[in-house]
Amino acid sequence: MELKRVVVTGLGAVTPLGNSVGETWQNLLVGKSGAAPITHFDASRFKTQFACEVKNFNPEDFGMDRKEVRKLDPYCQYALAAASMAVEDAGVAAEGIDKNRVGVIMGVGIGGMTTYEEEVINYALTKDKIGPKFNPFFVPKMIADICAGHISIKYGFHGPNYVTASACASSTNALADAFNLIRLGKADVIVSGGAESAITQAGVGGFCSMHALSTRNDDPEGASRPFSASRDGFVMAEGSVILVLEELEHAKARGAKIYAEMAGAGMSADAHHITASHPEGLGAMLVMQNALEDAGMKPEDIDYINVHGTSTHVGDISEVKAIKEVFGEQAYKLNISSTKSMTGHLLGAAGAIEAMVSVLSVQNDIVPPTINHEEGDEDEEIDYKLNFTFNKAQKRTVRAALSNTFGFGGHNACAIFKKY
Repeated sequence: MELKRVVVTGLGAVTPLGNSVGETWQNLLVGKSGAAPITHFDASRFKTQFACEVKNFNPEDFGMDRKEVRKLDPYCQYALAAASMAVEDAGVAAEGIDKNRVGVIMGVGIGGMTTYEEEVINYALTKDKIGPKFNPFFVPKMIADICAGHISIKYGFHGPNYVTASACASSTNALADAFNLIRLGKADVIVSGGAESAITQAGVGGFCSMHALSTRNDDPEGASRPFSASRDGFVMAEGSVILVLEELEHAKARGAKIYAEMAGAGMSADAHHITASHPEGLGAMLVMQNALEDAGMKPEDIDYINVHGTSTHVGDISEVKAIKEVFGEQAYKLNISSTKSMTGHLLGAAGAIEAMVSVLSVQNDIVPPTINHEEGDEDEEIDYKLNFTFNKAQKRTVRAALSNTFGFGGHNACAIFKKY
């Protein structure tokens, strides 16, 4: 069968750099960091005391009343806020849209950790006084799939509805599923992206115990430094970004604004280690090759790679190896950047925010920077002849952008967006 074409017609964002797409994008272009001391809890006893938190967020600004908010974990509040912006931007809640053919597919790595932690602490503190007591909304607030359910309930979208979970690749997998269902004719529109809010005592403590986080407490804004020799771990982040994917002819028929076309998606597994990437970048190579093949594109068709680039020692090196292997000489003509240097690592929502960045780079012909690289801070295992877009955004024609995400468990997912 002939596959349908899929375009992006709406965007919504709640991120550490702003509670809108525009604010987030502008802060990315000027190289602003979202990192700061943790405010969600007292982190003074932790090795890492900073993160990229969402700031000045009020769910009531996005149509959620106080009674409703009490039933929503923060990750779900972020998702509903981002969805409200994306749905309005795309106009897919309007009269005349067949809502039976509008779906919601979200990517969530962890889910309602705030809720889970609060309920367990409350139980531990009260069990000897009043017996087991749990909030009746505990389970529906905590489960990872509920954000997709809430979005569909709010708008009456009756199409495919679920959540993908593949750690930090979760929301790229969600976008890939949405893309495939639309081009197979199973839906006309799918609201898709990711949401996460794991900056809690247990979340930070768990990653600290793995020595995965930067401990640069005296310089939070300079802590995420992908591809620099002084990198010492990633910076946790939270938020939600949502894209509206739509079948091209459906979008054209209603006169929708089109940001870019989603051209292809790839998936692979490292089959190597539960947390570390393959040292030679095997899974990363495969996922990029799979995405290019799916899109019917060649390495020379890509102008920008938004890399996974977490600012971890092994991960950054293996991804560079993979890019050089897949792209050959074209690797030296690309712009490469890790926007995690500014946003931090949104875990299950990382793929969604980086897909949004890729889309906006294609639309606006500009590549956001990889910040925090200092002259002389070079790792002998990284090829600095590559253009990592260090410290300053660069204008260039971006015909197509590729976005990489790699998750614990060896899960790899990749998406390609191109000019429409």
